[in-house]
Amino acid sequence: MKQKPDIIVVGGGPCGSYSAYTAAKLGAEVLVCEEHEEIGAPKHCAGHLNISSLRRLGLHVPRDTVENEVRGAVFCSPSGKQFVLRCRAPVTYVVDRELFDKHLAELAMKAGVQYRFKSRVKSLILDSGSVNGVAIKGEDGNRESIEANVVVDAEGCSSKLLKETDLQGLRGSMMVKGAQAEVDRVEDTEEDMVEVYLGNKVAPGFFAWIIPRKDGSAKVGLATETGDPRKYLRRFMEKHPVASEKLKKSRTTYTSFHPIPLAGPIPKTYGDGFLVVGDAASQVKPTTGGGVIFGLTCAKEAGEVAYEAVNTQNFSEAFLSRYQHRWKRLIGFDLAAMLQMRRMLNSLSDSRMDGMIDLCTKLGIDNVLEKVGDLDFQGRSLIPMIRYPGALAVISYFLFSWLTSTTK
Repeated sequence: MKQKPDIIVVGGGPCGSYSAYTAAKLGAEVLVCEEHEEIGAPKHCAGHLNISSLRRLGLHVPRDTVENEVRGAVFCSPSGKQFVLRCRAPVTYVVDRELFDKHLAELAMKAGVQYRFKSRVKSLILDSGSVNGVAIKGEDGNRESIEANVVVDAEGCSSKLLKETDLQGLRGSMMVKGAQAEVDRVEDTEEDMVEVYLGNKVAPGFFAWIIPRKDGSAKVGLATETGDPRKYLRRFMEKHPVASEKLKKSRTTYTSFHPIPLAGPIPKTYGDGFLVVGDAASQVKPTTGGGVIFGLTCAKEAGEVAYEAVNTQNFSEAFLSRYQHRWKRLIGFDLAAMLQMRRMLNSLSDSRMDGMIDLCTKLGIDNVLEKVGDLDFQGRSLIPMIRYPGALAVISYFLFSWLTSTTK
């Protein structure tokens, strides 16, 4: 690689590696600065990914990365009522996030991307508001400045670099704190079904989950907008009337903690010589907290636009704004719709949530969701659902519950 790379990507997570891979495949010289000593560590999210969305992105997931194939979900209401959504074929993969992240990094390296590990980016190099590179603290502890034409910020939720620009960072509102444990065994679960537990006592502002693996182990987690997620997770595993029975013989082998932004994307994801992608831009589904698929979708656009800027030698804010136009065209409507759904869900009392789960079961909404639902593009799924009377009744109940809760 030449002394000055065309593009520097901050962060070697999925979004960083995929944006780097995309730009390098087109012909750009790309350097990824990763603060940890290896890709994929520490692990954070559950790694529950939509198969059809991975195919849309053209990503083949190696078999040794897939821990399970899931056909559906069991939703458990606050009072214990269940709504079961089961599809005929697998709809999601449970992946080992460390191996998945490494796979994306290997794709990038094969395309010519260089990685610098143990290289924490301390600040941006700014000249009259334009980003011209980064200052890093290397493995030897010394600071070094590296110039580049474009910097892609894929640092995650820390938003450290965003604070140095004029861009608005992540909003503290609707930021939930997640905690997840990996356990060695779980009992009385269906191998190909995830379990979702709802209720303000279980996980205020979000939900809890049990995601089984084929080997009998599982990922158990939750997120909460208030309090300590570790305490909520311990109580869920030890005291929940249903979950505790399934986990009573389990031993925790790994734990992780991480914030999840649910407030929708930041208003502006570009500047002079600068692009923001993934969790750093809050390109995360507000309903489920999933950020990998939408993040990869945006990372692809970031890589392409960064390459186009290099190819035309135009690194201005005006030119780089095409990145935001493109990702908004792809996922903007769905993010906006899911943000409203999240606000409505947060407003529901446990009794209203019970009522909605009960209604979904009685009206056969599982059949409707299998026909027209999309796990990632949930906003556009609402449009065809309106054709079905049962689904329309549930949506009406949902809206009525929200309206009555906000007008009290």
